[in-house]
Amino acid sequence: MNLIIKDDLYYFSYILMKKVAVLIAAGSGMGADAAKRLSRDGFKVAIMSSSTKAKKLADKLKGIGYVGSNLDPNNIKDFFNIVLKKWGRVDVLVNSAGHGPKGNILDITDKEWIKGMEIYFLNVIRAVRIVTPIMKRQKNGSIINISTYATFEPEKYFPTSGVMRSGLASFCKIYSDDYSKFNIRINNILPGFIDSLKTKKEFIDRVPLKRPGKVSEISSVVSLLSSKEGSYITGQNIRVDGGITRSV
Repeated sequence: MNLIIKDDLYYFSYILMKKVAVLIAAGSGMGADAAKRLSRDGFKVAIMSSSTKAKKLADKLKGIGYVGSNLDPNNIKDFFNIVLKKWGRVDVLVNSAGHGPKGNILDITDKEWIKGMEIYFLNVIRAVRIVTPIMKRQKNGSIINISTYATFEPEKYFPTSGVMRSGLASFCKIYSDDYSKFNIRINNILPGFIDSLKTKKEFIDRVPLKRPGKVSEISSVVSLLSSKEGSYITGQNIRVDGGITRSV
């Protein structure tokens, strides 16, 4: 994907303009809070979601709001084009996601497994394909994927999420091997049960800290990975789960 503006103008704008964060599927919950945090950190923010929440939040943050689906490659391309036309750069990409099919693992149909792949895996791949040439040109960029604590310890209650996001962890490591030389970093955040959604007591009782996480506790990690202070972190899966996972 080619940048819309000319080389000299692009370079000039890259030096002088504020940094830009693009957040996908971020109209509410952890994604929305991350947008607010990055705005406070000084980023210009562009927010995409399948509802009008993205536009409303972007208006408050004086950013770009776009109503579209991260399951539609054309929506993703159109969103990036709008961002590039207005600001000419993308310094941070945050990929969030909705909720995929659940149920007994053998009751999930082929169609539902494919939908889970679209929601939890291909949503990231498609956005990363577009943003990588932009970040290569800048010689800098941070890609952050909000994933799940169940990536390495599969949870039977969320089968499509665990399976597809295990694949996302592998993708993240392979991508970091290939693109770190361009100063592009990629990391996954693995949240536990977060207060953006109501969680059953039986799940919270399994958490050593005995409480759900706060959306702000996820946003603080997004902030770190978007900053100079986090510039030596790449190819990682960072658990922010209250200690619920046991593997070391």
